[in-house]
Amino acid sequence: MNRKFYFFLPLVLLFCGQHSFSQVNVKDSSIFAPMFYATYAYQWPGGDLAKRYGSNSSIGGGFMFKTKTNWLIAAEGCYMFGENVKNSDSLLKNIVTPDGFVINSAGYYSEIAFAERGFTIFAKFGKVFPVISPNPNSGPLVMLGLGYLQNKIRIHDGDNLAPQVAGDYKKGYDRLNSGMALSGTIGYIYLGESRILNFSVNFEFIQAWTKSRRDYDFDTGKPDKTSYSSQFYGIRVKWIIPLYKRKPKDFYMY
Repeated sequence: MNRKFYFFLPLVLLFCGQHSFSQVNVKDSSIFAPMFYATYAYQWPGGDLAKRYGSNSSIGGGFMFKTKTNWLIAAEGCYMFGENVKNSDSLLKNIVTPDGFVINSAGYYSEIAFAERGFTIFAKFGKVFPVISPNPNSGPLVMLGLGYLQNKIRIHDGDNLAPQVAGDYKKGYDRLNSGMALSGTIGYIYLGESRILNFSVNFEFIQAWTKSRRDYDFDTGKPDKTSYSSQFYGIRVKWIIPLYKRKPKDFYMY
């Protein structure tokens, strides 16, 4: 079959699909709606990782379907970042001076900074309950998710002159860990006739089970065989862009 067929088929399906739900009445009936969204959360850690990190932010986006019966199906990816790394002074204890400084290749003290970095990927499933809502497509929601979480300590040498924490040597201190995660969400979603003013505000809980992905930690002199059980609690907001178009309002000519 002609290769051009495979190229244009997704475009045709997308075009037809958009027109099938292109004009809807959000105010009066529950609708099928595909949606893109951007999201931000402020999180507090619990469990094992609370001993390593303070609070952090999570920013990302996703794609979500809402069915006519108000079921939600979503795929979401987020980048995690924070500046509070606990006990960071002990990470480089084997390569610092008695005063706690790393001497770089130029013979000066290096300014070493530590930060938290990571990401999450989730597939989510949930439902909207259209009560206490302005229309049948809005209301309280609950969602569950299954996914993957990874985080590490970012070690930054401002002058990039300290070979002790450059390249692969940095991996011996970054505490890279990852594993399976579950998420739970309780919140409220609003979908209106405007393409701009659609959002949700949620309380989110994440349970993660992670393990070290490094063969060896330089500061302890041995591999980390610990299985970590950690939690993240946060408030997450989403700015939603639905792909439907509202029906034009009726008007009369006299």
